[in-house]
Amino acid sequence: MEHAESEFRSKPCIHSKEEMIIWLMNEYGQSLVRVAFTYVKQEQLAEDIVQEVFIKCYKNLHLFRQESSYKTWLYKITINQCKDVMKSWSFKNLILYNFTGFHSKPSYDKSPEEEILFYEEAKHISSKVVSLPIKLREVIIFYYYEEMKIEQISDLLGINQNTVKSRLLRGKQQLKKKLERGEQYGR
Repeated sequence: MEHAESEFRSKPCIHSKEEMIIWLMNEYGQSLVRVAFTYVKQEQLAEDIVQEVFIKCYKNLHLFRQESSYKTWLYKITINQCKDVMKSWSFKNLILYNFTGFHSKPSYDKSPEEEILFYEEAKHISSKVVSLPIKLREVIIFYYYEEMKIEQISDLLGINQNTVKSRLLRGKQQLKKKLERGEQYGR
């Protein structure tokens, strides 16, 4: 509950439902797209899913009971929306070619060459993370990319904290093997 309270302190004064949705979109939109992307592996589809999430959020904002943070609530809606899309006939029959990876912000401390090398390495690691089984992938993404705590991930996914820890460990082990195999074969 302390996270939800700190969220309210950082939220500007909001007077309408529309202002609230705009604030939520600005605050969490990019994170939700990254999360959706880890499930569906298509950037455009991830953006469409997040758009649907915000439509559901707008329609159901009055149902938010503040038992968790808005971020956690939106993540749950996003995960459920992704799972619904993945169960659909159209998703199962699509060939997923569009992999663009995670986008990082440019650093002005690095030379253009260093920036390109960093981007290529991040893209390579991201592609390996996305290739993990979903149960391992989601905890890796939430822990490392979204910087969530074990307890938050446990609450979000509705699983035991020890399960989160074991999935993190297995995910890191599989990721390490994939990265080593890639180096062995020149990526």
